[in-house]
Amino acid sequence: MLGVDGCPGGWIGARLDGAAVTWHLLPDATSVLALAVDAVAIDIPIGLPDHAARACDTAARRLLGRRGTTVFTAPVRAVLDATSYAEACELSRRQAGRAISRQTWAIVPRIRDVDEALGERTDVLEVHPEASFRTMTGRDLPSKHGSPGIAARIAALQTWLPAVLTDLERLPAGPRLDDALDALAVAWTARRWTQGVATVLPDPAPADARGRPMRIVV
Repeated sequence: MLGVDGCPGGWIGARLDGAAVTWHLLPDATSVLALAVDAVAIDIPIGLPDHAARACDTAARRLLGRRGTTVFTAPVRAVLDATSYAEACELSRRQAGRAISRQTWAIVPRIRDVDEALGERTDVLEVHPEASFRTMTGRDLPSKHGSPGIAARIAALQTWLPAVLTDLERLPAGPRLDDALDALAVAWTARRWTQGVATVLPDPAPADARGRPMRIVV
């Protein structure tokens, strides 16, 4: 199983083999999808709407409660053709009746990277790390941008990955600590998927124009 999160310079992958973790620092989504694993879970929107907002984003916010603000609204597909924030907002207004946020615009290059690499594949899971941690712990965690939040996430990971501190010591240069923790969290969800116990938001999930499910797996 492979859990993937964006990081400076590319993507950080946490590959699980039982309780062993192997880190992969990868430049692009094509490199991510070239790895031979049972399941790939990645923190990026995959199924993209043409007009309305996605039900999976709403469902993930509902699951997260006060932490629901960490779920960005996925852009409509037309936004992937934009070359500037102003153009992206205009395309979004035209297709969905609203502009996109700066935060969403910041991840459009990553969405495009994955969208182009996927081709006809529909077996890659869209996962949200905060939703994974919420499902893992059954409670709200503090923000990952502070020491209490980092400590809470490490403690949650230690419940199923006892050597996580040693694993983190082997993290390659480049990714931030919170990137690595997120990659491990979505790897946990990938493992749940292979075990047949993961939850799909919503279920059943509608498909986008390219046949890709608009879902978030937890």
